[in-house]
Amino acid sequence: MVREIVQIDGAKCNGCGICAPNCHEGALQIIDGKAVLISELLCDGLGACLGHCPEGAITIEKREATPYDEVSVMQEMVKKTKNVVIAHLKHLKDHNETAYLQQGVQYLIDNKKSLKFDLQEVLESLKDKKKQTPIVMQTSHAHPHQGGGCPGSRAMSFGTPAPTNNPTGNIASQLTHWPIQLHLIQPAASHFIKSDLLIAADCTAFALGSFHSELLKNRKLVIACPKLDTNKEVYIEKIARLIDEAQVNTITVAIMEVPCCGGLLQITQMAVNQAKRKVPVKAITIGIQGDILAEEWI
Repeated sequence: MVREIVQIDGAKCNGCGICAPNCHEGALQIIDGKAVLISELLCDGLGACLGHCPEGAITIEKREATPYDEVSVMQEMVKKTKNVVIAHLKHLKDHNETAYLQQGVQYLIDNKKSLKFDLQEVLESLKDKKKQTPIVMQTSHAHPHQGGGCPGSRAMSFGTPAPTNNPTGNIASQLTHWPIQLHLIQPAASHFIKSDLLIAADCTAFALGSFHSELLKNRKLVIACPKLDTNKEVYIEKIARLIDEAQVNTITVAIMEVPCCGGLLQITQMAVNQAKRKVPVKAITIGIQGDILAEEWI
């Protein structure tokens, strides 16, 4: 099977960063002033970043798909900078690729003497922020999307939902305004002023049965899809305006657990960095079977 994957010409790249928010998998980052593909594993070859490079530094290459090999990837990563290696390993950790993370770390340990950077600094970067302990790694190497492709597009069935004891009938909506799609909203609209903002990925309301009561209540909503929407630079601008002009109090970003959804959190963080005001941001991750997996201020 042939797959498509992003290639970056480092000589042409000027590190402008325009391409990064258009990578739905978060696999494209600006590191040490250059765009870097930190994870071929989750590059879906969609090419959304392609049209956003003003220097023409990004192309799409077709190649025969082979089983993912973390050791081979690390052999290439260590030729780059320490920051690229750290970004690659963190990306594996953030996407729960613990078996591959274990392989990558073990490769670094086995080749410690030949590394051009301090191994301990890399290991420290992988510690849990709260507990300050290394990530617990799995030993199984089974992987559902070897050979590339977006795991968020993999078909699966959950069977019949469990019965609920919650009241049925006409449950009141917590939506207070319209429109809600991020391309269509006006940041200066009065309902956004001094509000608590909820930025939700499109799929979250369908996955989380209690979306209105748990997430939307007392918040103003905007929705977006980080994978399929276009012109996401506008999203960064609008969120920054919601921070500076509407002076929102807090931002809650609700995303699905699939890797491509992380792009919405990345877009929000870029907007926060561009804004003049500081605003607290909470990230909520929802599982594809409708449970809240993680909730933390970032």
